[in-house]
Amino acid sequence: MTASSRICDQQEKQAYGKFGDIEVWPGKPYPLGATWSPVGVNFAVFSEHATRIDLCLFTEEDPNTEAYRIMMMEQTDLVWHCFIPNLKTGWRYGFRAHGEWNPLEGKVFNPNKLLIDPYTKAIDGNIDWNPAVFPYPIEESDEDRFQIMDEADSAPFLTKGVIIDPSYDWEGVTRPELPMHETIIYEAHVKGLTEQHPDVPEDLRGTYAGLAHSAIIEYLKNLGVTAIELMPVHHFVQDDRLVNMGLRNYWGYNSLSFFAPHADYAASGHAGEQVREFKDMVKKFHKAGIEVILDVVYNHTAEGNHYGPMLGMKGLDNLSYYRLKADEKQYYMDYTGTGNTVNMVHPRTLQLVMDSLRYWVIDMQVDGFRFDLASALARGLFDVGMLSTFLDTIHQDPVISQVKLIAEPWDVGPGGYQVGNFPVLWSEWNGKYRDHLRSFWKGDKIGVGELAYRLSGSSDLYELSGRKPSASINFITAHDGFTLRDLWSYNDKHNEANGEGNRDGDNNNHSWNCGVEGHTNDKDINALRAKMQRNMLATLFLSQGVPMLTMGDEYGRTQNGNNNAYCQDNEISWFNWEWTAEQRNLHSFTKALIQLRKENPIFHRRRFFNGRKMEDNTLGDILWVNASGHEMTNADWSDSRARSLGMILNGEAMGEYDERGRRIKDDIFLLILNAWEEGVNFTLPGVGDLTHWECLVDTDQGSIPIGTEQPADTEITIHPRSLSLYCLKNQKSNLTDLGKHRINIVDQVRRLWEMIQE
Repeated sequence: MTASSRICDQQEKQAYGKFGDIEVWPGKPYPLGATWSPVGVNFAVFSEHATRIDLCLFTEEDPNTEAYRIMMMEQTDLVWHCFIPNLKTGWRYGFRAHGEWNPLEGKVFNPNKLLIDPYTKAIDGNIDWNPAVFPYPIEESDEDRFQIMDEADSAPFLTKGVIIDPSYDWEGVTRPELPMHETIIYEAHVKGLTEQHPDVPEDLRGTYAGLAHSAIIEYLKNLGVTAIELMPVHHFVQDDRLVNMGLRNYWGYNSLSFFAPHADYAASGHAGEQVREFKDMVKKFHKAGIEVILDVVYNHTAEGNHYGPMLGMKGLDNLSYYRLKADEKQYYMDYTGTGNTVNMVHPRTLQLVMDSLRYWVIDMQVDGFRFDLASALARGLFDVGMLSTFLDTIHQDPVISQVKLIAEPWDVGPGGYQVGNFPVLWSEWNGKYRDHLRSFWKGDKIGVGELAYRLSGSSDLYELSGRKPSASINFITAHDGFTLRDLWSYNDKHNEANGEGNRDGDNNNHSWNCGVEGHTNDKDINALRAKMQRNMLATLFLSQGVPMLTMGDEYGRTQNGNNNAYCQDNEISWFNWEWTAEQRNLHSFTKALIQLRKENPIFHRRRFFNGRKMEDNTLGDILWVNASGHEMTNADWSDSRARSLGMILNGEAMGEYDERGRRIKDDIFLLILNAWEEGVNFTLPGVGDLTHWECLVDTDQGSIPIGTEQPADTEITIHPRSLSLYCLKNQKSNLTDLGKHRINIVDQVRRLWEMIQE
């Protein structure tokens, strides 16, 4: 850096004006970040405890050499700011923060370290894990080495923010705005879904443009999902530990920026093109009627604990941005298992998160968010509080409150498991649904009482708080854990490829290998595994609530028993588009289930069942029956050995209305689940000569619909470990020559109820 480029030195005598070929003005404290206009760029960054902030500019041609260092002379409301007229897009930039170096008090200001702007909209470059990116001498062996200031310049080894023009033509395309209760979520990974698709050009694979390719969008439309939930796309860091092991952070739960889309997912370039490419992707999904939900990580950042690197917020204002231990401020409160926790109690940090959410909704046009470890965001001084500032602020925000909000309702801190406790507006990953459905189909002795709650929308968790069945995001698997195929292929995790001696990942999988651990050529075991996958998929899509399907489960993707593939950026994690006949059958089965759900509103009710009869002797909207075809008794509900259950869904008694006030009605369905290892005889309820039941789904078979019919009062056998769905059918004997009903459907329901009571 030449002497003339150290404008900060000249500013000791002349604060503003012309400095060689660059000019500096005072600027404004809002908006935060680097805001480009044809006149120039305004820079604004918050720091409460810094004594001085320098702006560092780098050219696009030489992004590792500092071209200018400018002192931000103005501080308004704890925001440092300046304006550089005539500065063009494409310039790289960062900050340096001056202040007290006193780690014991949480103050770690080190002007030798370049810092990423928390509000930067685009990031270029990758971190070179040189020791200089750490604020202390990392090569020292003393455990207190983090208290010593390192004086090496980190700028040549660090990523930089990019100044961009945010303008974009959405061509009139708007959000689909599908009601939550009609939503079907597909959890996917930008790279994993596209990396091996034969019809996606090689230069687009693994990118936003690849995800927006017609082959991918048509696949998702054909499958029937209505929303794609993308694993983290905020720009994230490749951890030095993984890099040294020859691995990569595939999942992306290691945020560096809350505004910038991850640069490595861009095919068009890193000088701001990634922002436009992301918007192009969203626009194409919206044109196809598919919503885009982002899995966002606001609970922690890539800067880790006191031994971690200094990349941005830690150097700008460690005391404000992170939660520190009250009596030992050199250490971080770690409710996330990553070393640090973002300080949502501080108003400026809360503003950062809210500004980020608003940016992704308004500027990037996304349709909602899934909040990773949301309990950490809702913590007050210590405990998780549903009246937290974060939740209150979300609720009053006119933009964020109107999109889909999904909580992962737990963190790793005390009292962090909060399933069922988030307030209205929020949906939740229903961990109880996942765990109970796994245990039920595995054959554990848990009875069927809780199963009924999970099938009917988990009213025990959500109804009292004023929420609806759509508050429950039902899932069997997610990115974290076994795939659906591996759930029935492994008793134990097999994470050796992660390099941690198989110590990582959850040991409590509720899984069963069906008799052999891992791959086998045994036809009977493979047939059972295929059926168990069908059982789970059928249960998922026939339950009340919002189903979430994990990428690849529709065809039986395997990770070879790895239940924590966060660092496997390879074929272990990627979607395989070359399917066997068995995998094609499972895909067709899944597609048919989704279509069945979408065509019948009884499977995605807006409100909870009430169980009340509409009139005397009339069947209510739901009825639970045992294997004899009679209503479940208290003894049936309390029997821990019970492993079968029937549920009658009365579409004639839904009591719901469409957007034009018209009554919504549907058919009458009978869903039967049998987790026994033997078949169960089940009497079909109803009026024999008038009532037939058509079998639509039988997971003992791999196709939908089955299409066979059985008259009421018939004793049928539900196959071992299988699920069946029947639909009530009117018989020709119930029709006059003019085609009118001799006994209408409501009267049939009355007769059905009478038969069940006998």
